[in-house]
Amino acid sequence: MKIDVLTLFPAMFAGPLDESIIMRARKKGLLDLKVHQLRDWTHDRHKTVDDKPFGGGPGMLMKVEPLFEAVESLKRAGTKVILLSPSGRKFDQSVARELARQRDLLLVTGHYEGFDERVREGLADDELSIGDYVLTNGALPAMVVIDAVTRLLPGVLGDDESSHDESFSHGLLEYPQYTRPAEFRGMKVPDVLVSGNHAEIEKWRREQAKLRTKKQRPDLMK
Repeated sequence: MKIDVLTLFPAMFAGPLDESIIMRARKKGLLDLKVHQLRDWTHDRHKTVDDKPFGGGPGMLMKVEPLFEAVESLKRAGTKVILLSPSGRKFDQSVARELARQRDLLLVTGHYEGFDERVREGLADDELSIGDYVLTNGALPAMVVIDAVTRLLPGVLGDDESSHDESFSHGLLEYPQYTRPAEFRGMKVPDVLVSGNHAEIEKWRREQAKLRTKKQRPDLMK
């Protein structure tokens, strides 16, 4: 998969995307990731990317010209252009799976009071939000999307079954898990998990996933 990111803060991506699973995916050639500075597509000496909104109001908007030039320069046949902003549809595991089936993504990160509306109308194929809260800019949401999507790519996790049983993979939170020792400070591993009865273990895990989801995220049970 190829992912391009268009941002005002490329340096924010250096640490998180050069570690762990994403780093290994890049070294294996499973993920081709490039981060681009939006100001490279400006033409004034101040490299201006924002301006006051028509009609007044607080804050500044991201200008239309550099965004159009940048996206048109980076976009290829088949590229899916995604805006990261609070106005987008909520990003979740099902959306991550949807994006993991794409071959080419261009993530455009917001800043200031958002985008000139013509960016949504003329450039975007989709718009995503990672939650109902406000962040300083779209860099962190872009990293979240990249991480969630990358781990779903074939070969990235080593054992592709790992991503099938994670939290939200079946619309539920993950069941409780334990490792050795079987007893620690009076806390014991449930007997069923050391019974060797795989049918009963699977049944217990399904039940526990439902109970945990009902308790901690009842909204997912609807």
